Amino acid sequence: MAFAPMGPDASFFEVLDQHRAFLLADLRRGGEESLRGGTRPASRFEDSVGLQMVSHRTTRKIKSDSPKSVQNFALVLKILSMIYKLVQSNTYATKRDIYYTDSQLFGNQTVVDNIINDISCLLKVPRRSLHILSTSKGLIAGNLSYIEEDGTRVNCTGCSTAVAVPSNIQGLRNAKFLLIVEKDATFQRLLDDNFCSKMSPCIMVTGKGVPDLNTRLLVKKLWDLFHIPVFALVDADPHGIEIMCIYKYGSMSMSFEAHNLTVPAIRWLGLLPSDIKRLNIPKNTLIPLTKRDQMKLDSILKRPYVTCQPFWRKEMEIMADSKMKAEIQALTFISSDYLSKVYLPNKLKFGGWI
Repeated sequence: MAFAPMGPDASFFEVLDQHRAFLLADLRRGGEESLRGGTRPASRFEDSVGLQMVSHRTTRKIKSDSPKSVQNFALVLKILSMIYKLVQSNTYATKRDIYYTDSQLFGNQTVVDNIINDISCLLKVPRRSLHILSTSKGLIAGNLSYIEEDGTRVNCTGCSTAVAVPSNIQGLRNAKFLLIVEKDATFQRLLDDNFCSKMSPCIMVTGKGVPDLNTRLLVKKLWDLFHIPVFALVDADPHGIEIMCIYKYGSMSMSFEAHNLTVPAIRWLGLLPSDIKRLNIPKNTLIPLTKRDQMKLDSILKRPYVTCQPFWRKEMEIMADSKMKAEIQALTFISSDYLSKVYLPNKLKFGGWI
């Protein structure tokens, strides 16, 4: 019996039915039952999209009769059945909810996370189409009002505090720019200085370090809806640059969802390595690059998208030559509110981004 398509999620049922047909065909031929495309393949870089999955690359099979993969095969089918029920009933669950349905069977949360990503890649549908959500860790503030999935109206305008990044929103209100802030400490300091009110209308978001899926989806949705300028404020170090690249170009692990997650229009606002010398930030506030930092920086410099960003390359070469890095907090040497009152307003007014 085919999975009957219904409503906006018809594509999910159609794709799932195709894979079910493949499995049955294997059995009729006397072969083993297997799931094709169970792992995420290699990626290539496209300037307009970011890191995108290479669809023609070979992927491994998860077989039902192989001692090495039989357990994984069973777990994939179990989670698939749970996803089917979620989509059919138009309800949602978090990855944590899935794990706690049988924590002893799954062993740990990472197993569930990897299988969900594999299923999304296998079916070639966005993870949200599976009706599985991530628990948000990001925060958002500024000139933003929206309607949550349950109909609740949220208005961030005029608030001195942030709200958690929602998993699904609609009815967004426009702003003149979006500022992505790498670290929660910097984000909170800007809130304390009423940065959003002074620069209104604007929106500010943080993923508290490496962004989670919901934060990346929100940034992408804001860009798709309004095409407002999107700026990144990160530490002048390889880790900060890496985080900015995830927002802008995506990651290898989620390359199969690049179209839903990346915003290639993001501009690097600060902290630029060249700002360190220009602002005469003293050396005792700088931090030497570790061996791990240098390896990370070398890795980023070799990536294909850096060839499209000569000004980014120049900034990273300045960092490599100086062998020093700086956190955004180094600007407090000039004054405690220099970041919110001088540095960011001047950069935004006079075009100090790359």
